[in-house]
Amino acid sequence: MRFAETSIPGAYVLTQERHADERGFFARVWCHEELDAHGLDAGLRQVSVSHNKKRGTLRGMHVQGAPGLENKLVACTRGRLFDVILDLRPASPTHLRWFGAELSQENGVMMYIPEGVAHGYVTLADDTDVLYHISADHRPDLARGVRWNDPAFGIAWPVQPSVISDRDSSYPSFDPQSP
Repeated sequence: MRFAETSIPGAYVLTQERHADERGFFARVWCHEELDAHGLDAGLRQVSVSHNKKRGTLRGMHVQGAPGLENKLVACTRGRLFDVILDLRPASPTHLRWFGAELSQENGVMMYIPEGVAHGYVTLADDTDVLYHISADHRPDLARGVRWNDPAFGIAWPVQPSVISDRDSSYPSFDPQSP
């Protein structure tokens, strides 16, 4: 894997190093040794997949609160999406800044998201599948989020979302005083 730091401290864009032949390709998407060598949490507690039927499906912006903070490595295994991370760590020099990148099955780009950084995406193609490697157990009681279109963040989504869950569309406006 190739590692490139983003403008958000602790967040990386990882690109698969694909070994191709007449059958297709083989690529590593999780390697404890490589993640550890870059100072990234290589612990793994769960792997999840998300299937999105329609282009314009938005999921996010999600983060898990303490004491269940989690790191994630997100990859697109079919289709295409615009992946966004948002720094919600109050002590971070990039607090409330966002970073986005296109992930697709073709480009092999993945996003490593550190603890305290919210995550979301909008699909750019029908039938888009997303694979998550997560360092902590899911705790519904610690699930948090911020509204995807909150002007406090100014995220520049490349397409207008057309499919959004009630939960994701109903997060209140961001309150900087809220934990």
